[in-house]
Amino acid sequence: MTSQERLSVLAGREEIAKTVTRLASEINRDYQGKRPLLVGALKGVFVFMADLVRQLDLPGEIEFIRISSYGAGRESTGKVKVVQNMETPAEGRDILVVEDIVDTGLTVSFLLDYLSQKNPASLKLCALLDKPSRRRVQVNIDYLGFTVPDKFIVGYGLDCNEEFRCLPDICYLGD
Repeated sequence: MTSQERLSVLAGREEIAKTVTRLASEINRDYQGKRPLLVGALKGVFVFMADLVRQLDLPGEIEFIRISSYGAGRESTGKVKVVQNMETPAEGRDILVVEDIVDTGLTVSFLLDYLSQKNPASLKLCALLDKPSRRRVQVNIDYLGFTVPDKFIVGYGLDCNEEFRCLPDICYLGD
C-alpha cells in the first residue's frame, strides 16, 4: 500500500452521521427499559462505536474484544482468534455486538458463537458496513448502516496496515 494509491469516497461524514443517528434511534427503541452490554470488536469499530454510544439514551455498559482474521495484507486469513478478551461477564445480559464491517462473515460469526456460549439473555448485531459479495458464512445483521461493494474499505476507523483510520469519510482503495 502506498500513499499514492487512489482513495474514493463511498459515504461522506454527513451521510455517516445521519446513518449513525438512525441506528441509534432503532437501538434506543428496541432496548428501551433494558441495560444492554455493547461489545465492540476492536480496532476498527472504535470511531463508529464512540459516535453511536453518544446518541444512545440507554443505561448500558461498553466492553471491547479484539479478534483478528487479518494479517498485514488485504485478505482475511480465514483463521479467527481472540487477541484480547472482554472482562465483563456476559451471562444473562442483553448483548449488542457493534462491528465496523461484516465481510466474509468469519470473524463476526466466530464472535457471535463465542458470546452465545456465555449464555446471554439476548444477542444482536449492529454493523456499520456490510459487504455481502464476500460472504462465506451467513450472518444476520439486526442493525445495518450501509451495504458496500467488493472494494477494500478504509476510513472512519477502518484501516489498511494501520493507515487511513483517521479519515472522516468511508472510502475505498484503488479504482
